Amino acid sequence: MNVHTIRDLNTVLKQLHLPTVKSVFSDEARMAEKESLSYEEYLLVLMEQEREIRWHNRINRLLTASRLPLEKNMDSLDRSRLPAMVNRHIDILSDGSFLERCENVLAFGNPGSGKTHILCAIGQELVHLGKSVLFTTCSLLVQDLLKAKRDLELKRMLKKLQKNDVLIIDDIGYVQQSRDEMEVLFTLLADFYERRSLMITSNLAFSEWEKIFKDPMTTAAAIDRLVHHSIIIELNVPSYRLEKSAEDHVEKG
Repeated sequence: MNVHTIRDLNTVLKQLHLPTVKSVFSDEARMAEKESLSYEEYLLVLMEQEREIRWHNRINRLLTASRLPLEKNMDSLDRSRLPAMVNRHIDILSDGSFLERCENVLAFGNPGSGKTHILCAIGQELVHLGKSVLFTTCSLLVQDLLKAKRDLELKRMLKKLQKNDVLIIDDIGYVQQSRDEMEVLFTLLADFYERRSLMITSNLAFSEWEKIFKDPMTTAAAIDRLVHHSIIIELNVPSYRLEKSAEDHVEKG
């Protein structure tokens, strides 16, 4: 390949936004000649490399945008301490098919039982499938919703949130809501209903959700929307943090 051809090819590849092909085509051409590859085989090698790098870059962008705590992944999740039913739920949810049905995932359990870790680990599996995920605590989400409402931007914010395939809300009910906070939270739940999936953790059983939504009718309406299409994960297990702390104490002793 002469100098002018290489120069022109570099220009074309730059214009077509094919950076990986641009960086490897010369080396791959020599390899193709050495291995007697056909033109089609050589082209396939280049395109597969471009696709692989683009996918890798996309996943990295999605992980950054997700705000997921990356240390809470499947590798660091101790599944041996989880009930068999919970492990089955994890396997089923990790394929992402529930997103197509706009199903919700509701994880209940005492503090330290692993709710957040499980949903974050599933969230990372979904990202690696190319899904857009957003993680937030309930308290931070509610404050952002209140600010958007004050600025007359609530509708726009809800629309922006729904651009994600799933929204993970951690610790709903952990902090008692004021009436204004309750109202924007209920607005979000109603707006997401049958449009997008929600994944939620809570230390409170449904019987205690009136503490969040302040009155029986609003509480019933919120629960009805969440449960209508949902998978419920119940973590009736000891606190992982307390167990770990006890083990560390024994080791030091």
